[in-house]
Amino acid sequence: MNQQKAALNINEVPKMHQWLTLSLQHLFAMFGATILVPFLTGLPPSVALVSSGFGTLAYLLITRGRIPAYLGSSFAFIAPIIQVSENHGIAGAMIGSFLTGLVYGLVALFITLFGTKWLTKLLPPIVVGPVIMVIGLGLASTAIDMAMYLPGQEGNVYSGTHFMVALVTLAITIIASIFFRGFFSLLPILFGIVGGYLFALSQGIVDTSGLKSEWTALTSAESFGGVIGAIFEMPDFVVPFVDFSPLSVFSWEIVFLMVPFALVTIAEHTGDQMVLSKVVGRNFLRNPGLNRSILGDGVATVIASCLGGPPNTTYGENIGVLAITRVYSVFVIGGAAVIAILFGFLGMITALISSIPSAVMGGVSILLFGIIASSGLRMLIDNQIDLGEKRNLVISSVILVIGIGGAFIQFTDNFQIEGMALAAIIGVLLNQILPGKEKGEGNGSMFEEPSEEEMEEENKRAV
Repeated sequence: MNQQKAALNINEVPKMHQWLTLSLQHLFAMFGATILVPFLTGLPPSVALVSSGFGTLAYLLITRGRIPAYLGSSFAFIAPIIQVSENHGIAGAMIGSFLTGLVYGLVALFITLFGTKWLTKLLPPIVVGPVIMVIGLGLASTAIDMAMYLPGQEGNVYSGTHFMVALVTLAITIIASIFFRGFFSLLPILFGIVGGYLFALSQGIVDTSGLKSEWTALTSAESFGGVIGAIFEMPDFVVPFVDFSPLSVFSWEIVFLMVPFALVTIAEHTGDQMVLSKVVGRNFLRNPGLNRSILGDGVATVIASCLGGPPNTTYGENIGVLAITRVYSVFVIGGAAVIAILFGFLGMITALISSIPSAVMGGVSILLFGIIASSGLRMLIDNQIDLGEKRNLVISSVILVIGIGGAFIQFTDNFQIEGMALAAIIGVLLNQILPGKEKGEGNGSMFEEPSEEEMEEENKRAV
């Protein structure tokens, strides 16, 4: 096939003076979204950066250095992490994340043994699309609460200043999404956070005490060792068997709240691999294979769970960077991962992230959660799902109402299945029970491997 010439191919090593710049581009692309997830879930952002870096390096090794993909914090797990943390603490969320990673491994094994057709039957677009919509719409109240109300107050105390900061942040993010071009069009979240942060400073709602403390420690250091100690800071890792006993925290509620979302993220992962294949001009679903890429995602999530970070997933923002720059080198991706790990150990970076007002994150989240919901709708459209079919209408309707309405099944005082997890499980069951399964699969493109002609055409459009 006549592939557009790459600036740097997958296994090419960039020159040293280019390497840092190219890797920083990927770091900036993923940074805003990766720190937003721990900010919303109460996990340490520094740990999310470190686990993102280590997860990406593990992914590159497992895929034999053949897929230039960066892994960051997964938005699909925001709600379940919050729910599990409320009942079982961060340790419970880490157990759920670990089990989710194991599910990735099992799915990879089944793909190795039986191919992908069974995955198409289990997760057709009529199930995955509405569940993704539920993920976005179910988080809508979280975004609005962060945007409108004073943080840390009992009850909802309205703040016009905070809401104004959120709206300005939202406006900047929208402008960056619509009007920016090239590489800058891939950073709307980062631009929104930076712009919102500067406006929040002018409104006096930014707590800079942490930054001042870091600066004081740095300037008052009297030796080289003291300077190094002031610059670097150990992230707040949460390590199993060190900080908590997994067996004492384990609960079946954790399993049912978090593990079902692995089905959704696996479908999203497959979509990312298809897009990435088209951009680079190689069929990654065949070589090194979808089984290896899913296993890489699973190992990255397991690593995150052993450090106290959120589950990881491949990032579309970084795929966009590949499309624009035509720099496909896995060494550039690996460089971004190393820098992310380094950033996680920089106390000033941690203090800066911690000082971001919740109103700024709320403003970004208004758009981001809406985009997540819209992507679920887009999945139905792209796969030509006919909602005029009663079967499809029933499945999508039940998933949406159960998921957004917050329905739950109570088994014991400490065990219930609720919200999005319950909606996903019921959606899968309805799809298996109701006749006419082929009507929910649409054109079948969600798991269909792209042809060489499709990859060539998409590659031309991307470049």
